Amino acid sequence: MFDPALPHYPSIVHALWAAVRDNHEGLALACGERRVSFGELGFQVRRLRQQLLELGAQRERVAILLPSSIEAVIALLATMAAGAQAAPINPFFKVPELRVVLKEAEPKLLLVGPEARDKVAGLLGELGVAHTFEIGTPAGFDSRAHWSDRTPSADPNLAALDAASDPAPDDAALLIFTGGTTGEPKAVVHSHRALSVSLLQHVSAWPVVPRGERFLSAAPIFHIWGLAYATFIPIYCQSAHVIISKYDPELVLLALEAETITVFSGGPAPVYMLLTQHARFKTTNFSSLKYCLTGGAPCPEDLHQLWEQQTGCALLEGWGMSEAAPLCLSRPGARKLLSVGRPVVGTQVEVVDLETGSRVLGAGEAGEVRIRGPQLMLGYRAKPEATREVLRDGWLYTGDIGYLDAEGDLFLVDRKKDMIIVGGFNVYPRQVDEVLFKHPKIAEVASVGIPDAMLGEVLVAFVVRTPGATLSEDEFFDYCRANLVKYRRPVAVTFLDSLPRTNARKLDKKALRALARQPSA
Repeated sequence: MFDPALPHYPSIVHALWAAVRDNHEGLALACGERRVSFGELGFQVRRLRQQLLELGAQRERVAILLPSSIEAVIALLATMAAGAQAAPINPFFKVPELRVVLKEAEPKLLLVGPEARDKVAGLLGELGVAHTFEIGTPAGFDSRAHWSDRTPSADPNLAALDAASDPAPDDAALLIFTGGTTGEPKAVVHSHRALSVSLLQHVSAWPVVPRGERFLSAAPIFHIWGLAYATFIPIYCQSAHVIISKYDPELVLLALEAETITVFSGGPAPVYMLLTQHARFKTTNFSSLKYCLTGGAPCPEDLHQLWEQQTGCALLEGWGMSEAAPLCLSRPGARKLLSVGRPVVGTQVEVVDLETGSRVLGAGEAGEVRIRGPQLMLGYRAKPEATREVLRDGWLYTGDIGYLDAEGDLFLVDRKKDMIIVGGFNVYPRQVDEVLFKHPKIAEVASVGIPDAMLGEVLVAFVVRTPGATLSEDEFFDYCRANLVKYRRPVAVTFLDSLPRTNARKLDKKALRALARQPSA
């Protein structure tokens, strides 16, 4: 199925040990002024792994609440190397949001930085978390300590230590959070085998040179794209990974040139849009670029054309989801505009009718896209009914509406799920509404998505005030800032006397979307 010349590893942990062995002095991670070799990375991962094992992490779940950083990569790899399941979580979530996802994950340990430390402190008792371990501080785990006395890679004890805790291919490796049509968060469980297969699928479509690439990532590590491609592939490739901790167009453009980046795993279209609008865009030297990768939100045709004209490097689109990634990737030299590409190796993609989900449609006919392949999730943690709903007879029903052309390229045109994508992040309106409904001055609320030129889509809210209440727009947005991460916040609010409903008294989302698109809404 895969090119036998490609290295095959039982897990990303084994890929790391191979990189430590084969490229010990090579650059592994760069963030700002900091530089970490593969030898240093291996040492730090082993050091944190030992501490996690002493805290009883093996075969448990470990929540990682860190922004993209050297520490986040170390924490992720050390957790997996300890035989535990890593659960990366957005550290910028507000307390109500953290409560929900941590209850879902039920972790034994939390690895936190200053961004989330104080927010989780009040949740520990109700969640029953056994340990909270600080990352990046001398009082907890400081990855900047002890590099000068790191253990030599030739230490004969290391192989025995690794073997004692290294994961098996079919062990659960990762919990990555998604939502559902009801807005309830779900923890997607992936095995090490599925993650290893995804590495091979990526490099089969987008070939890389071992120890010869320089990757740049601005995607958050707690997002499936920032994790599955931007973090794991450089390790597999034994090449440098330059991290932008917080997206800033100027920092990205400076790094693309100064770091002679060959692979820019930029992410959704808004990342590229903001780069093209920056004054430095026209003067940046892009000559080292081989791949510029995008996905997670529709990429307009004019952006494709502008980017390629200025940089000389085409934008290659891909499609994946938290439940399985990658699924389809555009091939270098064979890209079709507005297509997300062809199925990756070992993956079947079919378009089926919306009514039964079993009748396979012909080329050009739009229906629900279903997929089958070795990179599929094991299921949703502790949600058997939700798992059975999307995993049927070996197929994952994606909820995306699309069609295949005569040559097998996939085009996505709509979504079956009541979900919007804001700058590459899945946002479930009901999940937002449940937070807004807790405001004492809100009697009813409904949020819907509308198109946005920069972010793809944004959320707008319709609110019915509690009788006698005088909720203002300022008060509403202050509440949103305090309780919702930025990409989940409505950008506009309209106060109504009542929400529109169908004859069956169900909320009329179609009417709300029409109202949201009116200039006065």
